Amino acid sequence: MNTFDGRLNISWWALKIGLGVGPIIAGTDKYFNKLTDWTMYLSPLATKIIPVSAPTFMHVVGAVEILAGIVVLSRWTKLGAYIVALWLLGIVINLLTTGMFYDLAMRDVEIAVGAFALAQLSALREQVPVVQQNKASGGTQFAANR
Repeated sequence: MNTFDGRLNISWWALKIGLGVGPIIAGTDKYFNKLTDWTMYLSPLATKIIPVSAPTFMHVVGAVEILAGIVVLSRWTKLGAYIVALWLLGIVINLLTTGMFYDLAMRDVEIAVGAFALAQLSALREQVPVVQQNKASGGTQFAANR
């Protein structure tokens, strides 16, 4: 494939925005606990290992999530998507060690797969120009990748 099919662009943008904004919102809420009390998702195993209180740890988690979301929304989408995918898999491990929240762990695996897909689409998009079909004239138009 010598060109990135422009029809995939809508999927790429949806993943980029969703996987960029989502971590920023969740990360910001780690400071306010309006969506939920995030400390309840912290594994008892983790609370024994970390050298700070659960709320302080969640503030650090929030900062990492905000940063990851910003990277996804930046020109380094591929890197940010890999960070989000790995971060989510870490959250999955934490959730599984709680002995509950298996539904959330499964959801986070699925979101991690979406982040991986975004990284792969971004890698392809970086290598080749985006081509969009002009439906009116039937012609091909090259568009900027960013």
